[in-house]
Amino acid sequence: LTRQLVFEGEKLEINYATSAAGWVRVAVLDENGGAIEGYSLEDCDEIFGDEIARPVSWKNGATPGALAGRVVRLQFALQEADLFSFRFFA
Repeated sequence: LTRQLVFEGEKLEINYATSAAGWVRVAVLDENGGAIEGYSLEDCDEIFGDEIARPVSWKNGATPGALAGRVVRLQFALQEADLFSFRFFA
C-alpha cells in the first residue's frame, strides 16, 4: 500500500516480473484507503510475465485518467512476483 499521492496522467504503468505461476494486481484506493468503484483488486486484469513498462488495466474499461488530480493510494497484490517500479504517464 502506497502513501497518498496525486494521480497525474492518463495511465498507470508497472515494471515487474512474475514466475510462471505468479501474478500482479493493482487497486486504486481513495485517500483514506477505501475502494474506488471499478478499480479494486478484483477488477484489475491479472498481469503476468516480465515487462519493463506494462500498462495496468481494469475490467469494464475503467481508465485511471478519470482519477487525474485526485489524491489516491495504490494497493499492490503479488503472488510469486516482484514489483520494481510504477509510474503515471499520459
